[in-house]
Amino acid sequence: MKTFRLYRLFLGLLAGFSIAASAHALSLADISGQEAGGGLKEALTQGAGKAVDLLGRTDGFLGNPKVKIPLPGAMEKAEGLMRGLGMGKQADELITAMNRAAEAAVPEAKKLLVDAVKQMSVEDAKGILGGGNDAGTQYFKRKTEGPLAQKFQPIVRKAIEKVKLKDTYEKFAKKGAQFGLVKEKDAQLENYVTEKALDGLYLMIAEEERAIRENPVGATGNLARKVFGALK
Repeated sequence: MKTFRLYRLFLGLLAGFSIAASAHALSLADISGQEAGGGLKEALTQGAGKAVDLLGRTDGFLGNPKVKIPLPGAMEKAEGLMRGLGMGKQADELITAMNRAAEAAVPEAKKLLVDAVKQMSVEDAKGILGGGNDAGTQYFKRKTEGPLAQKFQPIVRKAIEKVKLKDTYEKFAKKGAQFGLVKEKDAQLENYVTEKALDGLYLMIAEEERAIRENPVGATGNLARKVFGALK
Protein backbone atom coordinates (compact mmCIF):
# COMPACT_ATOMS: atom_id res chain seq x y z
CA MET A 1 0.00 0.00 0.00
CA LYS A 2 2.84 2.40 0.83
CA THR A 3 4.51 1.65 -2.50
CA PHE A 4 1.22 2.27 -4.33
CA ARG A 5 0.75 5.64 -2.59
CA LEU A 6 4.32 6.64 -3.48
CA TYR A 7 3.71 5.64 -7.09
CA ARG A 8 0.54 7.75 -7.24
CA LEU A 9 2.38 10.69 -5.66
CA PHE A 10 5.09 10.48 -8.30
CA LEU A 11 2.48 10.37 -11.05
CA GLY A 12 0.88 13.46 -9.54
CA LEU A 13 4.22 15.27 -9.58
CA LEU A 14 4.75 14.37 -13.20
CA ALA A 15 1.30 15.57 -14.12
CA GLY A 16 2.14 18.92 -12.54
CA PHE A 17 5.08 19.24 -14.89
CA SER A 18 3.00 18.52 -17.96
CA ILE A 19 3.70 20.99 -20.75
CA ALA A 20 1.77 21.92 -23.86
CA ALA A 21 2.63 19.75 -26.84
CA SER A 22 1.36 18.88 -30.25
CA ALA A 23 -1.34 16.26 -30.68
CA HIS A 24 1.23 13.61 -31.59
CA ALA A 25 3.87 14.49 -28.96
CA LEU A 26 4.24 12.94 -25.53
CA SER A 27 4.04 14.99 -22.36
CA LEU A 28 5.19 13.89 -18.92
CA ALA A 29 1.57 13.10 -18.07
CA ASP A 30 1.74 10.32 -20.67
CA ILE A 31 4.74 8.68 -19.00
CA SER A 32 4.55 6.36 -16.01
CA GLY A 33 6.30 7.21 -12.77
CA GLN A 34 8.61 4.24 -13.20
CA GLU A 35 9.59 5.34 -16.69
CA ALA A 36 10.17 8.93 -15.60
CA GLY A 37 12.39 7.89 -12.72
CA GLY A 38 14.33 5.44 -14.87
CA GLY A 39 14.78 7.93 -17.70
CA LEU A 40 16.01 10.64 -15.36
CA LYS A 41 18.53 8.30 -13.78
CA GLU A 42 19.74 7.14 -17.20
CA ALA A 43 20.33 10.72 -18.31
CA LEU A 44 22.13 11.81 -15.15
CA THR A 45 24.32 8.73 -15.08
CA GLN A 46 25.21 9.26 -18.73
CA GLY A 47 26.05 12.94 -18.26
CA ALA A 48 28.12 12.42 -15.13
CA GLY A 49 29.99 9.47 -16.63
CA LYS A 50 30.86 11.34 -19.80
CA ALA A 51 32.09 14.36 -17.83
CA VAL A 52 34.35 12.15 -15.71
CA ASP A 53 35.70 10.36 -18.79
CA LEU A 54 36.45 13.66 -20.56
CA LEU A 55 38.31 15.15 -17.59
CA GLY A 56 39.96 12.09 -16.06
CA ARG A 57 42.48 11.55 -18.83
CA THR A 58 45.69 13.17 -20.05
CA ASP A 59 44.97 16.80 -21.00
CA GLY A 60 41.39 16.51 -19.73
CA PHE A 61 42.05 19.71 -17.76
CA LEU A 62 45.28 21.01 -19.24
CA GLY A 63 44.01 20.84 -22.82
CA ASN A 64 40.55 22.27 -22.15
CA PRO A 65 40.43 26.09 -21.80
CA LYS A 66 37.06 25.87 -20.03
CA VAL A 67 38.51 24.01 -17.05
CA LYS A 68 42.29 24.47 -17.25
CA ILE A 69 43.57 25.40 -13.79
CA PRO A 70 45.63 28.62 -13.76
CA LEU A 71 47.79 30.06 -11.02
CA PRO A 72 45.47 31.69 -8.45
CA GLY A 73 44.75 35.35 -7.91
CA ALA A 74 47.69 37.69 -8.07
CA MET A 75 50.02 34.83 -8.86
CA GLU A 76 48.31 34.43 -12.23
CA LYS A 77 49.10 38.08 -12.94
CA ALA A 78 52.68 37.49 -11.86
CA GLU A 79 53.02 34.70 -14.41
CA GLY A 80 53.93 37.22 -17.13
CA LEU A 81 56.67 38.63 -14.92
CA MET A 82 58.00 35.14 -14.25
CA ARG A 83 58.22 34.50 -17.97
CA GLY A 84 59.92 37.87 -18.50
CA LEU A 85 62.55 36.89 -15.95
CA GLY A 86 63.26 33.62 -17.71
CA MET A 87 61.15 31.53 -15.31
CA GLY A 88 58.65 30.39 -17.90
CA LYS A 89 59.72 26.78 -17.52
CA GLN A 90 58.99 26.85 -13.79
CA ALA A 91 55.57 28.45 -14.33
CA ASP A 92 54.70 25.85 -16.96
CA GLU A 93 55.86 23.06 -14.67
CA LEU A 94 53.63 24.19 -11.83
CA ILE A 95 50.57 24.76 -14.05
CA THR A 96 51.03 21.36 -15.69
CA ALA A 97 51.40 19.66 -12.31
CA MET A 98 48.21 21.25 -10.98
CA ASN A 99 46.20 20.12 -13.99
CA ARG A 100 47.69 16.62 -13.98
CA ALA A 101 46.72 16.32 -10.32
CA ALA A 102 43.12 17.22 -11.17
CA GLU A 103 43.09 14.70 -14.03
CA ALA A 104 44.31 12.00 -11.64
CA ALA A 105 41.66 12.80 -9.03
CA VAL A 106 38.51 13.07 -11.16
CA PRO A 107 38.02 9.34 -11.91
CA GLU A 108 37.38 8.87 -8.18
CA ALA A 109 34.13 10.81 -8.66
CA LYS A 110 32.29 8.24 -10.75
CA LYS A 111 31.15 5.94 -7.93
CA LEU A 112 29.91 8.78 -5.72
CA LEU A 113 28.00 10.33 -8.62
CA VAL A 114 26.36 7.01 -9.50
CA ASP A 115 25.46 6.45 -5.83
CA ALA A 116 23.85 9.91 -5.73
CA VAL A 117 21.65 8.91 -8.67
CA LYS A 118 20.61 5.68 -6.95
CA GLN A 119 19.67 7.57 -3.76
CA MET A 120 17.47 10.09 -5.56
CA SER A 121 14.11 10.68 -3.85
CA VAL A 122 10.76 11.59 -5.39
CA GLU A 123 11.26 15.19 -4.25
CA ASP A 124 14.72 15.24 -5.83
CA ALA A 125 13.23 14.00 -9.10
CA LYS A 126 10.53 16.65 -8.93
CA GLY A 127 13.10 19.41 -8.56
CA ILE A 128 15.28 18.12 -11.39
CA LEU A 129 12.52 17.49 -13.91
CA GLY A 130 10.91 20.85 -13.22
CA GLY A 131 14.15 22.79 -12.78
CA GLY A 132 16.52 24.64 -15.07
CA ASN A 133 19.10 23.26 -17.47
CA ASP A 134 21.52 22.49 -14.62
CA ALA A 135 19.06 21.22 -12.00
CA GLY A 136 20.60 17.74 -12.11
CA THR A 137 24.10 19.19 -11.77
CA GLN A 138 23.05 21.22 -8.73
CA TYR A 139 21.66 18.02 -7.22
CA PHE A 140 25.02 16.30 -7.76
CA LYS A 141 26.82 19.26 -6.20
CA ARG A 142 24.65 19.21 -3.07
CA LYS A 143 25.09 15.49 -2.61
CA THR A 144 28.73 14.96 -3.57
CA GLU A 145 30.82 18.12 -3.17
CA GLY A 146 31.97 17.45 0.40
CA PRO A 147 32.72 13.72 -0.03
CA LEU A 148 34.46 14.34 -3.36
CA ALA A 149 36.73 17.00 -1.84
CA GLN A 150 37.82 14.43 0.76
CA LYS A 151 38.52 11.86 -1.94
CA PHE A 152 40.33 14.29 -4.23
CA GLN A 153 42.68 15.88 -1.71
CA PRO A 154 45.00 12.92 -0.99
CA ILE A 155 45.36 12.23 -4.72
CA VAL A 156 46.06 15.88 -5.47
CA ARG A 157 48.52 16.11 -2.58
CA LYS A 158 50.47 13.08 -3.80
CA ALA A 159 50.64 14.46 -7.35
CA ILE A 160 51.80 17.96 -6.48
CA GLU A 161 54.33 16.85 -3.86
CA LYS A 162 56.47 15.74 -6.79
CA VAL A 163 56.79 19.37 -7.88
CA LYS A 164 59.76 21.17 -6.33
CA LEU A 165 57.98 24.51 -6.71
CA LYS A 166 55.22 23.54 -4.28
CA ASP A 167 56.99 25.00 -1.24
CA THR A 168 57.91 28.15 -3.14
CA TYR A 169 54.32 28.56 -4.28
CA GLU A 170 52.94 28.26 -0.77
CA LYS A 171 55.55 30.63 0.64
CA PHE A 172 54.59 33.40 -1.77
CA ALA A 173 50.87 32.55 -1.71
CA LYS A 174 50.74 32.89 2.07
CA LYS A 175 52.37 36.30 1.82
CA GLY A 176 49.89 37.23 -0.88
CA ALA A 177 47.02 36.09 1.33
CA GLN A 178 48.18 38.48 4.07
CA PHE A 179 47.67 41.38 1.67
CA GLY A 180 44.42 40.07 0.19
CA LEU A 181 46.05 39.23 -3.15
CA VAL A 182 45.37 35.51 -2.81
CA LYS A 183 42.45 33.90 -1.00
CA GLU A 184 43.48 32.36 2.30
CA LYS A 185 42.19 28.92 1.29
CA ASP A 186 44.16 29.09 -1.98
CA ALA A 187 47.45 29.53 -0.15
CA GLN A 188 47.56 25.74 0.26
CA LEU A 189 48.15 24.36 -3.22
CA GLU A 190 46.23 21.12 -2.68
CA ASN A 191 43.15 23.03 -1.49
CA TYR A 192 43.24 25.28 -4.53
CA VAL A 193 43.65 22.42 -7.01
CA THR A 194 40.94 20.34 -5.34
CA GLU A 195 38.45 23.21 -5.52
CA LYS A 196 39.26 23.91 -9.17
CA ALA A 197 38.99 20.21 -10.03
CA LEU A 198 35.50 20.13 -8.53
CA ASP A 199 34.51 23.33 -10.33
CA GLY A 200 35.64 21.82 -13.61
CA LEU A 201 33.81 18.56 -12.96
CA TYR A 202 30.47 20.24 -12.21
CA LEU A 203 30.90 22.57 -15.19
CA MET A 204 31.30 19.63 -17.55
CA ILE A 205 28.40 17.73 -15.96
CA ALA A 206 26.25 20.83 -16.49
CA GLU A 207 27.25 20.96 -20.16
CA GLU A 208 26.33 17.30 -20.62
CA GLU A 209 23.00 17.80 -18.85
CA ARG A 210 22.19 20.83 -20.98
CA ALA A 211 23.00 18.89 -24.14
CA ILE A 212 20.61 16.07 -23.20
CA ARG A 213 17.82 18.50 -22.35
CA GLU A 214 18.27 20.37 -25.63
CA ASN A 215 18.70 17.27 -27.76
CA PRO A 216 17.12 14.20 -26.09
CA VAL A 217 17.89 12.11 -29.16
CA GLY A 218 21.52 12.26 -28.06
CA ALA A 219 20.72 10.37 -24.84
CA THR A 220 21.98 6.79 -24.86
CA GLY A 221 19.00 5.24 -23.06
CA ASN A 222 15.53 4.82 -24.54
CA LEU A 223 13.86 5.97 -21.32
CA ALA A 224 16.05 9.07 -21.12
CA ARG A 225 15.13 9.97 -24.70
CA LYS A 226 11.47 9.44 -23.95
CA VAL A 227 11.40 11.47 -20.72
CA PHE A 228 13.49 14.41 -21.85
CA GLY A 229 11.77 14.40 -25.21
CA ALA A 230 8.51 14.98 -23.31
CA LEU A 231 10.05 18.00 -21.63
CA LYS A 232 10.77 19.69 -24.96
